[in-house]
Amino acid sequence: MKIILASNSPRRKVLMKKITSDFVVIPATSPEHSDAVDACRCATELATHKATEVSSTLADAIVIGCDTVVDLDGKVLGKPKDASDAIRMLHQLSDKTHCVHTGVCIVYGDKKVAFCQTTKVTFRKLSDQDIRRYVDSGLPLDKAGAYGIQECDFVKSYDGSYDNIVGFPTERVQQELTKFYKG
Repeated sequence: MKIILASNSPRRKVLMKKITSDFVVIPATSPEHSDAVDACRCATELATHKATEVSSTLADAIVIGCDTVVDLDGKVLGKPKDASDAIRMLHQLSDKTHCVHTGVCIVYGDKKVAFCQTTKVTFRKLSDQDIRRYVDSGLPLDKAGAYGIQECDFVKSYDGSYDNIVGFPTERVQQELTKFYKG
């Protein structure tokens, strides 16, 4: 049975290899949009759109769609629009705890499972220089909440899955995939 990762994220590709090296990447191409107010529901909705779009063109393949959002006091922070938006987000996250929600949808034929994995993350106090240096690197522009835990030293602590913060909760995905193989 073929496994398809419906994501072009280089980070998700690396994390997927922790589960299996036998997969193909076919990213969804439709625009990302959700009207959900709840951050977990938003991430799950976006992941479901991606997985169902890609699975509709394939037969006999397991398709995995994902989307990650950052939730700061009930406000969804997606990917920044530009450098000034990234600076704004990082100032908001400085010295605070937020949640990283990754929605995942796995589709195989008419069988579908969707879930949201949440990890609490606490940032240290960030200086203007910390933020400027990171934003000037260009790294935060394609990441929810304008940061990647694997490439900055902003995180003071976290409670939950590290891989989930990166954008792909490997432990839970692997657990859910075993259900598809069992029938």
